[in-house]
Parts: sequence; C-alpha cells; structure tokens
Amino acid sequence: MNNTAIDQTLALTIELISKDSVTPEDKGCQALLASRLTPIGFKCENMPFDEVSNLWARRGTEAPLLVFAGHTDVVPPGPLDAWQTPPFEPTIENGILTGRGAADMKSGIAAMITACERFVAEHPDHKGSIGLLITSDEEGDAINGTVKVVDTLQARNEHIDMCIIGEPTSSDAVGDTIKNGRRGSLGGKLTVSGVQGHVAYPHLAKNPIHLAAPALAELGAIEWDQGNDHFPATTFQISNINSGTGATNVIPGELAVIFNLRFSTELTPNDIQTRIIAVLDKYELDYEIKWNLSAKPFITEKGDLIEQAIAAIKEITGIDTKLSTEGGTSDGRFIAPTGSQVIELGPVNATIHKINEQVDIKAPDMLSSIYQRTMEKLLT
Repeated sequence: MNNTAIDQTLALTIELISKDSVTPEDKGCQALLASRLTPIGFKCENMPFDEVSNLWARRGTEAPLLVFAGHTDVVPPGPLDAWQTPPFEPTIENGILTGRGAADMKSGIAAMITACERFVAEHPDHKGSIGLLITSDEEGDAINGTVKVVDTLQARNEHIDMCIIGEPTSSDAVGDTIKNGRRGSLGGKLTVSGVQGHVAYPHLAKNPIHLAAPALAELGAIEWDQGNDHFPATTFQISNINSGTGATNVIPGELAVIFNLRFSTELTPNDIQTRIIAVLDKYELDYEIKWNLSAKPFITEKGDLIEQAIAAIKEITGIDTKLSTEGGTSDGRFIAPTGSQVIELGPVNATIHKINEQVDIKAPDMLSSIYQRTMEKLLT
C-alpha cells in the first residue's frame, strides 16, 4: 500500500475525531469533507433540515450511481474521567487510535474521501457516478438526516443504484463481515391501568402488575417465527418496567412497559401488532399502546455490489468475508426501499459507543483501499 495514502487517511480520521460533533452537531466535519471533494470534481450541496447538517456530493451524471453513506455525528462520550485520554483529543499509542468516533464512524468517512481522491486521480473518466451522502443525524432521532436527503433525491429523480455504508461491521479484522441487510425494529410503550389502593385492602384495588404479568410472560414465550436464510428468528424483549409510588404499602394504579421486537422479513409490523393485541385482550387488560416503527427489515441479495466488494476484500486483505444481518438498525433502512443495493462495510465494531473507543491505526487505510478497489471493479 501507498505510505502517503496511509498517512492521509489516518490524518483525516484524526482531524475528524478532533471535532466534537455530538449528535446532531456536525462541528464543521462536512465542510472539511466538501473541501476535499470539490477539487476532484464533486458537486457538493448542503441540505440542512432543522438543526441537522447533511452533505450530498456527486461526481458525474450518468448511471450507475455508487454512493458512500455515513454520519459525522457521534454519541456522547459519557464520563470524561473514565477515558484514558480526552475523547476529542485523538491519541495513538501502541498502534491504536483512541477517540470518540474512531470506529463509529469517522475512520470510515476518512476512508471514503481518500479512496475517492485516489480513484479519481487514476480514473478521471470513470463510468457512472460517485456520490457521498453524509448526515449529522444518525446517532440521534434520524428524522432530519438521510431519510430527508433520500426523499429530496427521489423527488428530483436521482436514483442510488448501489450504496456502501461505512458503519463498523467487522468483527475481528477489517473486511471479515459485510452487513447485507438489517432486521426491522418495532417498539411500543404499553400502559396498563389498575386501581390504586392500600396493600392491606387488595379487594378495594386492582394491581396492574399482577394483572399484566401473565400476558407479559406469554409474549416473552412466543415463537414469533423461525427466521430464514437471511435473518435470525424474531425476538420480543422488555427493556423497561415502571410502576408504583415508591411507597411499600401502596398498590400502584398504573404499569408502564417499554418493549421492542427486532423482526425478520417473515413478519410485517401489522402481524406483530395484531398478535400482541390478541394476547393483551385475552387477559382482559385495561391498556393502551403507543407504537414506534423505527425500521422495516431489508435485504440485499447477491449481485454486482456484494460480489465485487467481497472480491475487493479478498484482494486487499486475503480474508474470506461473511454476510450478516445481525446488529441494530442503520440508515440503510432509508436507502434500501428505493431499490438500491445496500451493504455496510466498515472497521471493527468491538468498541463502538464505549469508553475509549478505538481502531487499529492500519484500519482506515485498509478500508480506503477496499473502497477504492470496489469502485475500480464497478466503475471502470
């Protein structure tokens, strides 16, 4: 690999980490990216929505359009005194780069930029188009970021044919895992009403905890599906239960339960809602549910994008890549429904969102080389 390219990718990663872009702040990251992309022929557009910064950059006008997507926002660092070094003062020690966003996902974004710089220098008349869709609203509410940019592009008939998202997908080494889909996410806040009273007079009260417990146990025991070739089985998980006044002698009048299902393509959100309501009605509960569908499942079948990305990884690293749909959601859920082939390919994810988030200093350029080789296979 080219030592200059290694230095450039790592240096850009460090510069990006130094900007404390806690969601939904961008703190100048996207302006820095645009300053690198404009000189190599990208048309850069700022697409702000409310407090969120978004960058759409495109080089070329023809199909196919291959897009790199990512986010400049990071999660809050947490307790500063728990970090071995300040989270926004990137530090290299023993070949490891530490800082908030090192893996999720400023090294991925840096790799996109340097890959594009080298690719354009070597292939100025490449086929099709290259795009970058960068948001500062992925770690937060995700309502004014990628989804709004995609809507804008759709409205003006710009279609993304293939998309590589730089999320940290690797398990042990860069390139060992590609995410070619994600499960859906359906959440709910269940409120069960009872009648508050004194614990010594239970006949004058109705305990919502006791009333709801059998229903919750049944929901937790349901086999929702058995998954399929792409997805594991759907799971139901209760993440929070709250009830009571704090007093030990008061039967509560209300129970609040927050739950979530990560679901496969074997089910629709309506299927899940119908089954949950049937269980709650079976136990004759007085309840209401507020639903939150944050993602539908998506899958990219093997095709040009997956095949060429796998081949590029093999050439650069020697690794045989596996396909996976494990983990949480990503902004791929907004891009895949347009008909785009979508994969996620990024650095090792072992420390994402943790104190002392880090990457191996060789990872940014390794990823950059993979991105460049993938572009060469698809656009030359």
